[in-house]
Amino acid sequence: MIFDVAVLGGGPAGMAAAAEAARGGARVVLLEESPAPGGQVYRAPPAGFEMKPDRDRQEGDALRAALAASGADIRTGCRVWGLGGGPLVPEGQFDAPFSLSALSADGAPFTVQSRALILCCGTHERIIPFPGWTLPGVIGLAAATILLKAQGILPGQRVVVAGAGPLLYAVAAKILAGGGSVAALIDAATPGEWLRALPALSARPDLLAQGMAWRAKLLAARVPVLTGAQVTAAEGNKVLSHVRVAHRVFEADALCIGHGLVPATEASRTYRARHVHRPEDGGWVPVLDTAQRTSVPFLYAAGDGAGVRGAAAAPAAGRLAARTALHDLGFSLAYASEEDAALKRARRTGAAMARMMTLRPAMVAAIPAETIICRCEGVTRSEIEKAAAAGANTINQLKHFTRCGMGPCQGRMCGEAAGALLAAARGVDVAELGFATGRIPLRPVPMASILGDFDYADIPVPAPAPI
Repeated sequence: MIFDVAVLGGGPAGMAAAAEAARGGARVVLLEESPAPGGQVYRAPPAGFEMKPDRDRQEGDALRAALAASGADIRTGCRVWGLGGGPLVPEGQFDAPFSLSALSADGAPFTVQSRALILCCGTHERIIPFPGWTLPGVIGLAAATILLKAQGILPGQRVVVAGAGPLLYAVAAKILAGGGSVAALIDAATPGEWLRALPALSARPDLLAQGMAWRAKLLAARVPVLTGAQVTAAEGNKVLSHVRVAHRVFEADALCIGHGLVPATEASRTYRARHVHRPEDGGWVPVLDTAQRTSVPFLYAAGDGAGVRGAAAAPAAGRLAARTALHDLGFSLAYASEEDAALKRARRTGAAMARMMTLRPAMVAAIPAETIICRCEGVTRSEIEKAAAAGANTINQLKHFTRCGMGPCQGRMCGEAAGALLAAARGVDVAELGFATGRIPLRPVPMASILGDFDYADIPVPAPAPI
């Protein structure tokens, strides 16, 4: 069966998009890698886990209930690794459907085809490298939220929380609520930056009140809050024991750190959609029209994977993308102007938070020469600068020179920092470097799952040509 609409990603944008398209009469399939839809903010705990419901859980449950009632085909626990069809077919055959190759939760391969594809792929976390960031005990803020929200597990007993953006305060408050101790909160943003964001935050008084409640918890627990500061080193003998912030040192068994979010554009890059570099949106993002269309016909994008605007804006963007896809496919549907108004309000607040999480050049400039940038391949800052001096002029050339970004994470962890270092070494803007070409597999998968019973002996070998 060929679906009318496939949705890749089951976060708030993906759940809303799939439910909206299914309610509009389309045959819809949603593909999500996690065991349940929800994404990072609305992540659901595993079956059998008893977790106290909070606001995020309630909002996520409402989206999950609407999705379940919509009639969409929901496939969770599957890993999409291959993309085909659409613009990747030979010229003149563009009416071929999109094709997504995946592995099910039990490892069985399957393929989904659809007339339209909505990308709701979310983000990955940006961490600007510093000495000791590879030590056990140092984890991302996103990883910490998974432990706290989905598992009810503390990342440590005495934790330093550091980085940029509102997630800092959310993680610190949840650690305190879970019985842990926060040794310090290190916020890269200055008080002036937060004050400038207040007018935009006032458009969502509920979120503003939530943030103030988090700050109040830290104040009540007498947690030191250092603003306009950054972690300069993580120290310890084979495992984290201390966190250094300039001349101050904090004893800690865990450091939860994150410097913002980067849109996950692997799929849109693989389909060769047009992209533009916008730091205020998280970096490279697909070029969209006002209705969530990419430059590729019948390919749409919504949520933070199309530009960081937060979970509050994602469902409205997903529904807009779904309505646009249905319109383009010839379905009749009613227009919802109130949805557009809600989206504008949420995007205004999300934009203010996204600006707080933009890449900070001073942090990149402070990285010592021998600090590892690419963890997968062990590439240091000095090696990136040597590659620039040897003629590496683009991100793809940097990969060729150093293997930076060629490991299992495919540059998700190192790409932003590596690009900033290469741009600085060449004295150009990051946008001039381009981005890594989208390639499959999108995710690491076992070769046996793809090959099946195929063996080298099955390769037809032609007879040698006569001499």
